[in-house]
Amino acid sequence: MTQSDPGEVHLSKQAGVAWLTFDRTASRNAMTWEMYDQLEAHCEALEQDPEVVAVVMRGAGGEAFVAGTDIKQFARFESGDDAIDYERRIDRVVGRVERLPKPTFALLEGFCVGGGAAIALACDFRIATPSLKFGIPIAKTLGNCLSVTNVARLVDYAGPARAKQVLMAGDLVRADEALATGLVGELVEADAIEARVAEQAAAFRERAPLTVRAAKEVIQRVLDERRPASDASDDWIAACYTSDDFKAAVDKFVNKTPFSWRGH
Repeated sequence: MTQSDPGEVHLSKQAGVAWLTFDRTASRNAMTWEMYDQLEAHCEALEQDPEVVAVVMRGAGGEAFVAGTDIKQFARFESGDDAIDYERRIDRVVGRVERLPKPTFALLEGFCVGGGAAIALACDFRIATPSLKFGIPIAKTLGNCLSVTNVARLVDYAGPARAKQVLMAGDLVRADEALATGLVGELVEADAIEARVAEQAAAFRERAPLTVRAAKEVIQRVLDERRPASDASDDWIAACYTSDDFKAAVDKFVNKTPFSWRGH
């Protein structure tokens, strides 16, 4: 698979559990627009599938869950509206994952960064291998800005202090730290994690379906009440994505040109 390949989100089913696999291994499963569309479509289909009791999301290849959004796609951005539209699109897709009325698991191996971190945080349960590297290092890479909804999700699970470490310092959270802070619920060795996640997901065949769905939806209502309006970060999204710094960072990735941060 080449880096220009649009990639694919594969769907398979086994014993009442749906497995969604992000497959673009040459780029550490970095998401293309097509992959985001496929993820959204799969979630819509799975919501209506009475045979599926739980959903597992994972990355192909074992090196990464998802290493963000493919940066080459940002080269076409021309205005603040492009940036806001992009963040709204990500909010819609990640929100679709978060509101899927079935238990969702993120099986995390290696890099889980940027958009991958957002998808993982939208799942109900996160189980990782010791190779996990979790974060949103945009302060080191692109100089862009997350939507307030994705920031709120990070604060919900990591707390304000850890969220600042992730977003402002751009630090990647290692597996042991992720477990200690509650970003992941369990660490499992790579050769055992698939069986462990399959076991936990299949266990929902023995749970009361209405209670599970009610619990998930009521918890979501609590989270929704805490979150600010979706446009609360639009000013900073537009400012960061239209900055000279952002354009130079994208150009560095696409054309391998040198640059240094300038703050405008």
